[in-house]
Amino acid sequence: MKPPPLATLPNPVRPAFAPEGEGGPVIVNIGPSHPATHGTVQIIAALDGERVVRTDVHAGYLHRGFEKECESHTWHNLIPYVDRLNYVSALINDFAYCDAVEQLMGVTITPRCRYLRTLLSEYSRLVDHLTCIAAGLMELGAMTAFLYLVMVRDYMYEHLANLTGARVTYTYGRIGGLARDLPADWLTRLADILDKYEVFVARVHGLIDRNRIFIDRMRDVGVISTADALHWGYTGPILRSTGAVLDLRRDTPYLAYAELDFEVPVGIKGDNYDRYYVRMREMDESVHMIRQLMEMLPAGPINVDDHRCTFPDKQLVYTEIESLINHFKLVMDGPAVPAGEIYVAHESPNGELGFYLVSTGGGVPYKVHVRAPSFVHMGGVHKMLEGYQLADIVPTFGSVNMIGGECDR
Repeated sequence: MKPPPLATLPNPVRPAFAPEGEGGPVIVNIGPSHPATHGTVQIIAALDGERVVRTDVHAGYLHRGFEKECESHTWHNLIPYVDRLNYVSALINDFAYCDAVEQLMGVTITPRCRYLRTLLSEYSRLVDHLTCIAAGLMELGAMTAFLYLVMVRDYMYEHLANLTGARVTYTYGRIGGLARDLPADWLTRLADILDKYEVFVARVHGLIDRNRIFIDRMRDVGVISTADALHWGYTGPILRSTGAVLDLRRDTPYLAYAELDFEVPVGIKGDNYDRYYVRMREMDESVHMIRQLMEMLPAGPINVDDHRCTFPDKQLVYTEIESLINHFKLVMDGPAVPAGEIYVAHESPNGELGFYLVSTGGGVPYKVHVRAPSFVHMGGVHKMLEGYQLADIVPTFGSVNMIGGECDR
């Protein structure tokens, strides 16, 4: 039997963005092939002329199945997967995950490891913010400022590669410590890069902050209120751009943040300009913290002396049967993490990055769930796009700094 026409039903189901006849809004697809939508994001927009009436934002899929994949690998062996969440600041992912496992195990990292993790977290924040701001400026046509910022970022990439052996996805964190200590003269090169950073960022401030074109494109565009930001689960620079002084490094200190002197920059209106300026100010605060940590960094080991999670020295593996067995068990079975569950959050460049772990007492996690800021933020992006111009979609979406790896499940 043929079903009745949709219009004759008592409560007809009308699909989103159905054509409204002559003179109605025009429906367009922006992405996922658009270079500004990162290859996964699709924005379905209803347009009234050049004005965006409504948007439906789809995060898309990378099809990696990160969380399910973690259930098939040991606690150590899934660290490379963690790198690939926010791959622009992979070290922070490593340290947040390792912190969660260490708390489940009751492991306290060494003082040198604690300060080094804090220093490298702020260094990663610098790289992430430089990338976000540079890409946003490039999309507005500010190529000179883009090249200044990317030049500094490349110095940092090469410097981190010298430490970790990799350029982007570092796999440098370890449960109970770090993969290796600082190379000789690494801190000297760091001081030189920070000096270069100040020179180039000062040029960007001079070119951009009061530029009439930039202000017209960014001020009072993509506005979100504190109430709406909290409603949609926003954290990090987007929430702080609305004037909310919320930062996990200050509110629930971890690593060495309680010992540092730093400010939490905030905006006024929650618009694109405020998001730009909050990130610019956060970079200055990160440099200030890194310089403090360089002075505070103690000597000593970077890994805890705990056979449950720390691999024995290679020479001992070659010469001692106990160390060989310990190494074999850690590789094959993984660290024996006590049964329990925990949630640990760090302040990533995009906001609250949290790991919820469930252990049944074995060497493989029962459940790994990530509270990834980019995935949460995608739920409220439409609030910043609707009511503005079609040309505002790209700079506004860029100010959100969505990273596709964090949206993956």
